[in-house]
Amino acid sequence: MSRWAALLSPAASVSLLVLLLSVLFSWSSLSDRVPEFALTKIEESDIKDDSGNEPVTEDDADPEDLEVFYPTDQWQTLRPGQAVPAGSHVRLNLQTGEREAKLGKVDVDANSFTSEELKKALAKMKESEKAREEEVRKKFRPIEQLKEEFEKLNMKMETDYEIMVKLISKLNSSASTLDEKVAALYDLEYYVHQVDNAKDFLSMGGLRLVIEGLNSSEAALKEHAAFVLGAALSSNPKVQIEAIEGGALQKLLVILATEQPLAVRKKALFALSSMLRHFPYAQQQFLKLGGLQVLRSLFRQKGMETLHVRVVTLLYDLIMEKVRVEDEEEPQMEEKIQQYQQVRLVPAVLEQGWCTLVPNLLAMPEHDTREKVLKLVGVLMAFCREHYRGDPALGTALSLLRSEYEELAAQEQREGDKDGYFRELLGSINTIIQELR
Repeated sequence: MSRWAALLSPAASVSLLVLLLSVLFSWSSLSDRVPEFALTKIEESDIKDDSGNEPVTEDDADPEDLEVFYPTDQWQTLRPGQAVPAGSHVRLNLQTGEREAKLGKVDVDANSFTSEELKKALAKMKESEKAREEEVRKKFRPIEQLKEEFEKLNMKMETDYEIMVKLISKLNSSASTLDEKVAALYDLEYYVHQVDNAKDFLSMGGLRLVIEGLNSSEAALKEHAAFVLGAALSSNPKVQIEAIEGGALQKLLVILATEQPLAVRKKALFALSSMLRHFPYAQQQFLKLGGLQVLRSLFRQKGMETLHVRVVTLLYDLIMEKVRVEDEEEPQMEEKIQQYQQVRLVPAVLEQGWCTLVPNLLAMPEHDTREKVLKLVGVLMAFCREHYRGDPALGTALSLLRSEYEELAAQEQREGDKDGYFRELLGSINTIIQELR
């Protein structure tokens, strides 16, 4: 070596020394590199754990013990020691200082599949699509069938006006059977509930036909005619005026005053109530024609008990309607107030003995009936107080009712209903008893 060194020039000796140092440095760097595996090391630390031992690196750990990172198509933060599958994208988040990773794009080489494999895959797709189509056919009807049905529906689409024209024509036809006329009235009742339809019904001449139907010798026709009339009259002043001018009020009173099936009288009373409510002129005519006497006569007939509650409700509504209007102080109500002042309803009620008749209904067992009777008794108290005080039967009935409803109200309260139905009834009874003292 010394012989070779002697042969080298000083400059050559320096170059040789630099070359040896470079080789040694490169060898050291290569020894520290991490081999590339399917799972790539993300972070390594030289910090010892609490026990003073060097942490186990991925080079030393069993591959099954490594915590594997499962990437998605979104960036996720990597924890120390996690191994990332090859092909994943890894980045350093400069804002958080943490490493993140997500799935890399997978390039599929179309040439990697054979033509046979592609044919099989396509066949499976076709089979799957056929199965899906069959499932859809079972759940839904074909579009052709739906189109046919929609076309049929469109052909049958008619306005309410057109339908009522046909129904009135059937009702007015001499060729129609009794059942067909009754069916036409039944359908008309549905349509004339609507105010505008009721006005159209009037302009078509339908109101005249149903008023004439009240004179029919057929009970079914008479019943449904009264039903349609009542529906058309409800809260419809124009129809109310035309009906009373057409003689409907007299015909309804005749039905109620004569022997008729209960169903016919129910519908007649319904039509009468619809005509009288919010129509003071009709109320005046009702009193002039002896309407109160007709209603009172229903209480003397057997089998008419279901009508009693309806009559009591009607009287209560008419009296309260008059009271509310007369209490109005607005200038625009002056004419209406004058109209109601001409309705002498309360004097007629007193004259015809309703003070005696109404309390007798408290003996009926239905709570709803008692409620309506108590309301009417309370309204009549101002006019019938002296008569009520001299009626021992009323005092006894009120005492029995108070005992009954005290128990029912207490039961309601125990069940958590402090303002229940029976408590309200008990309050009405106590108020009347207090008024009679």
